[in-house]
This record gives sequence, C-alpha cells and structure tokens, in this order.
Amino acid sequence: MKNEAHLAALDGWRGISILLVLAAHLLPLGPKAWRLNASVGVMGMAIFFTLSGFLITSFLIKRPAVSDFLMRRCFRIIPLAWLYLAIALVVAGASAETWMAHVFFYANLPPKHLVPLTDHMWSLCVEVQFYAGIAALTAILGGRGLLVLPVLCVLVTGFRIYSGTPLSTVTYFRIDEILSGCTLALLYHGRLGGWLPRRIGQIPQGMALILLFLSCLVQAEWLNYFRPYLAAALIGATIVNSQTVIARSLDGRALAYLAAISYALYVWHPLLAASWLGSGGTVEKYAKRPLLVAALLVLAHLSTYRYERRWIEFGRKLVNSFRPALR
Repeated sequence: MKNEAHLAALDGWRGISILLVLAAHLLPLGPKAWRLNASVGVMGMAIFFTLSGFLITSFLIKRPAVSDFLMRRCFRIIPLAWLYLAIALVVAGASAETWMAHVFFYANLPPKHLVPLTDHMWSLCVEVQFYAGIAALTAILGGRGLLVLPVLCVLVTGFRIYSGTPLSTVTYFRIDEILSGCTLALLYHGRLGGWLPRRIGQIPQGMALILLFLSCLVQAEWLNYFRPYLAAALIGATIVNSQTVIARSLDGRALAYLAAISYALYVWHPLLAASWLGSGGTVEKYAKRPLLVAALLVLAHLSTYRYERRWIEFGRKLVNSFRPALR
C-alpha cells in the first residue's frame, strides 16, 4: 500500500508540474503586472526538479551501477530531445556553434546559445548536466558519494544568496532544486537518520503548499532562496503521509496520464505555439488554444507511446544484455 501511495503521489506531482508549466506558457494568468505566468512556471519547474532529484537518487540507492543509470537516462531523454532539436534548430537557422551547444546540452551556460524555439530546453541542459555530475560522483565515491548531495545543495543555495541570484536558468544557480530532491530521497530511504522520515510526514501540507507558491513569486525575491526546500518538504510530506486531502488528490487517472506523457508535452509545446495554432492577435490566439491543446495531447501521446517507448525498451534491453559487465 505504501508503494502504491508513493507512486501515486509522485505521478500526481509530475502531472501537476506539467500543468503549471503549460498554463504559464500558454494561458494569460492574471494582469501582466502581477507576473503570475512567470511565478507559476517557476513553481512547476521547482516541483519537477525536486521529483527528478528524488527519483534519480532513489534509483542509485537501489541500483548503484553507474553505467546502468546513464544508459537508461540517455535512452529516456536524448532521442526525443534530439528529434525536437533537429526540427527547431533547422527552423531557426542555427549556427554550428549553437547546434553543438544544444546537442551536448550546455546551451543554458554563459554565453547562452538558446534560440526562441529552444528557450525551454534550458531545463534539459540542467538535467543532463546533473546526470553527468551525479554519475561521476557515484563512480568515484560509490554509494557514499550520495551523502555529499545535501552539502552541495546548501552550498549552491549559499552561492545564490551570496551572488544575489534568486532565480536563474543557469545550472549552478538552479541545481539546488534537484539537489533538494536528492536530499529528500536520502531522508526517505533512511540514509540520513531513521527518525527523520516520520517528521517529514508531520509537515502541514497546506501551509507548505502556500509557502511554496509564495517562494515562486517573482516579487518575493528573498523567499525564492527557500524554494528548493519548500518543494522538497511538500512532496516529502505527501509521500510519507498519504491520508491528507492534498495527498489523496494526487491519486487520479488524469494526473497519472499527464505524468506519463509529461516529457513529450514539455518538449513539443513551443513548436505548436509557434505554428498557426498559436498565431494571430490576442483574441484569435486564445480562441485557438483549445485546438492547440488538443493537438498537443495527440502529439504527446503518439510521441510517448510510438516513439519514446521504443527507445526506452531498447535501452532497457541493452542494459539487461550487458548487466554482468555493467556490474
């Protein structure tokens, strides 16, 4: 039962995170002066990054084989990313230097090489750079290397405070959101003390949700520094204590389905928004939004189950075929 609640909460949060990001990019969310679109997008990414750190660290705790981890993640992420980039960068007429930065996932680092159709790919750059970093750390130090991650999380946040950077898409100013998820995984699996997971379950989830939203407001600069820890506290509380209203609301087929196709939704949506479906004046553009969303859902479904799944299965078979060597 605990595993089912655990999976339901993670899927639910992943579904919510993609809804928040799509809403931020495709819908008007209040008066422009309030800057709610930016804040909602930040919240969606904070939840996503925290989930990513939690899941990756949990995987490495259970299966510390670094080659296994890297192969699985590469076949999960890269095929769709490269397919999208092959389209977007051709349309943008990108230079060879820009192609290199995108293909090897460092386009978000200064000097940035992102173009309008790939602005959202900064997050994949952060993810892939994190994969490389945690793989190197685990390869050098073994499972004990994971215990360094909470320290790195605090150091990154301290660096953000020192440099006066409440929000950024550059990896070394944003990766504490992933590292907070890593820390949560270490707590959840008892690697940082057996009594702490129970304490996490006692966190008031409603208060954590409100504080997380406030920490994502562009106007609340100083509170932004607490964003990674509030996201981890909220997600951790719903994982450990699944009997609250918030935790139970995460268990639903709609959110689970959105979670399953969330990567494709995220990757493809700017291309559709830049097409005829997103063109026109304000009234025309938003009148087309239902059609754009429907087209995006169809495209994401086909991408997930007809394209990505084949690569994921291929990667799994490849890992299994080399499992003795990987160990």
